[in-house]
Amino acid sequence: MNNKQLPKHGKNSNRNFFTFLALVLVIGAAGIAYVQHLDDANRQKLESKASSKKKSTSSSHQNLFVKKKSSSTSKIKSSSTTEKSVMRTPIDWQKSSETVDYPDLNKVENLWIEVRLSSNRTLLKDGDKTIYTMYSSGGKYHDVDGKQVSYTPTGTYYIENERGESFFNNSLNEGARYYISWLNHGEYLFHTVPTNAQGEYDVKECEKLGKQPASHGCIRLSVPDAIWLYNNLPVGTKVVINDK
Repeated sequence: MNNKQLPKHGKNSNRNFFTFLALVLVIGAAGIAYVQHLDDANRQKLESKASSKKKSTSSSHQNLFVKKKSSSTSKIKSSSTTEKSVMRTPIDWQKSSETVDYPDLNKVENLWIEVRLSSNRTLLKDGDKTIYTMYSSGGKYHDVDGKQVSYTPTGTYYIENERGESFFNNSLNEGARYYISWLNHGEYLFHTVPTNAQGEYDVKECEKLGKQPASHGCIRLSVPDAIWLYNNLPVGTKVVINDK
């Protein structure tokens, strides 16, 4: 059999075809790699943005929490500071309990009084709001069937008609000034710290005001506080006495 040689132009055509095919494959591979590179880059950007947003949101929430907490704490401190700042310290039985003016009762819609025996405080209230706090001393505690009970009866009472500038109890050898009755028409009273038979204030007893229960059942007040109640407290005002 005779070996026939392909024409030169046929060999060149085959070579050119394979060269072209190789070039196409190279370009295709490069294109795929480039597309993958773009996808990876975009994915990294998206992940980075998402992470930054999450951190930013978390930081904002933390900052908001801190601000709210700080604001709440500030309000508590402010309220506590205000309460402490108006109460006169040290306690002085010759002066008003607060360093601010007494309330204008004409502007009070729901006036009543709360007496806290254990706390040695008498609160003027307008509904649920305390409008003035007075240092006070109620009845001493004594044992009744194994329980400590105050000589001041607890419960709800009302200011009665009886009031006056002074009295003296011979059986107790003790008196007081500027009294107002709230039970049994002259038996249980609001009044000043006690006086002796000469009408002078008993300083030793006066010093107990606002610090401990000390009376035989009445509610002792500083001299100015008792005078103010005497001049301003209406008959019929509700008085609630508890062991707080």
